[in-house]
Parts: sequence; C-alpha cells; structure tokens
Amino acid sequence: MPCEADSQRKDATGGRGRMAILNVSGLTFGYSSVDTLKGVSIEVGQGEFVALLGPNGSGKTTLMRCINRILTCREGTIDLDGRDVGKMSRDEMSRLCTTVPADIPTDFSLTTREFVTLGRSPYVTSWWWESEKDTEMVKKAMWDFGILHYSSRKLHELSSGERARALLAKGVVQEPKLMMVDEPSAHLDIKYKIQVMEMLRGLSKKGITVIMASHDINLVTRYCDKIMLLSQGVITDYGRPNDVITEESAKKVFDIDVRVIQDGGVNYVLPRPPGDDEIIFKVNI
Repeated sequence: MPCEADSQRKDATGGRGRMAILNVSGLTFGYSSVDTLKGVSIEVGQGEFVALLGPNGSGKTTLMRCINRILTCREGTIDLDGRDVGKMSRDEMSRLCTTVPADIPTDFSLTTREFVTLGRSPYVTSWWWESEKDTEMVKKAMWDFGILHYSSRKLHELSSGERARALLAKGVVQEPKLMMVDEPSAHLDIKYKIQVMEMLRGLSKKGITVIMASHDINLVTRYCDKIMLLSQGVITDYGRPNDVITEESAKKVFDIDVRVIQDGGVNYVLPRPPGDDEIIFKVNI
C-alpha cells in the first residue's frame, strides 16, 4: 500500500504538463510538540493558479509561511525554481517569491505610490535606490490595477478594494516567479472579490505562479487551475476543481452536507438545508 506522502505526490504531479516552479517534499512543521503540517508533498507548475482550501487551522497559512521561509520546517525540502530555499539569501528569495497579505494596516502613513514602490526593495543597489526603471514599473503596475490616480492618497484613505489592488501592484513590481496570496477577498464585497480573482488569473496567464489561501469555494472552482484540500495538516486531495470539489470531499474536509451543481462546466457548492428534525447549531439566547 502506498504511503500518505506517495499518495500526495501522485496527486501533486499528475497531469500537469507544465514546468515545475515549486517542489515541496515531506514537509513537516509544528508548534511545540503539535504538528500542524504532516509530510506535505506538492508540485506546482509555472503559471498555475492554485487554491489552498480547508477549515480554519488546517495549515493553509502555515504552509505558505514555510515556503517563503517565515517559518522553518522541521522536516522536508522546499525547492523554488530549482533551488533549495534554505540556501537562498533573503534578497534572492524576495526576487523569486512575494507574499500578499489579506490587508494593509491602516495606520501606515505611506502614500499609495510609496507603498507600491516598496516592492522594488529587493533590487536596491545604491542609497539613491529608486531608478528610472523602478519608477516606470511602479507607474505601469498602478495603471494596470487602476490605482494610478490614487498615487498621492494615503493608504488609510483607500477602500478595501483599492487596498487589495495596491497590495497586488506591490507584489507585481517585485517581479516574482511565485506569488502567494492570503485570503485576498476576505473583506471585499462580491464585485471586488471577482475583480481580484480576475487580476490573479491574469497574472497566472502571464507566467506568474499564484498560490492563494481562501475560504471562497465557489470562487476558486470558477477561477483556479488546481485546488489543494487541506485538513489537519494533511493534503486530502489535489487536482482540477471539478475532480476535487465533490459532495464527499466537502463532508470529509468541512463536515458539511452540500449539493454540487454544474454551470458552464464548473462545479459549484450549495449547502443542503437541514431536515425538520435536524439541528446543526443550538444557540441559547
């Protein structure tokens, strides 16, 4: 019988047809004596848009933090663009990989342009570090993401959707091969959720690999190339959205009963209403 790691690797490498940009093998990480990631093995191709789905505490953010070296794994290896990330300098890592958080602290006193320009910091070569190339790249990214007219506006003056676009623009000017995005649509209304997903898919089509942690099942089935399901630090499935998102997987990973319907060839999840004699939550008020 194949071991769990072999099963994960089979899921991770099957049917890709693209050059791998990220290889994670046997990754284990834990806080104190508790393992939050258990022998995770994945392979992600160049230009793929991959979603990490799972309940709170399943290991999504922890996995991304291990990949970008914020956290140090207990066991396993991580290769990015054919190189061991543990042997890279911080600047080398920053030129290959960028992480986009869910939001920007609103107490930042930077202007939007100043914030986006920070994405060029891995390429600083002198005290007078903002070159003509930096200026042009920042201007183009802000134009592409529709925030150029907010150049002089302070970050706290932007809406949630505008801050999300500023975060993506900062990530793009970093010129990464891998962009990891942590719940980019968490605080957005449906219009901006769709806008951000369109932008991320556009970046993947330009060759940037995007790995995104999310709780929006129906959005990721619509936009992502692959979905990785995480549960208690283990990959339970990894593949094309229609293969991964099923009534059985929703029950196994999220412990919910759903109905899966198709529209335009894409699987979408609808919650099943409980029966008259079924109580999901009991609340005393």
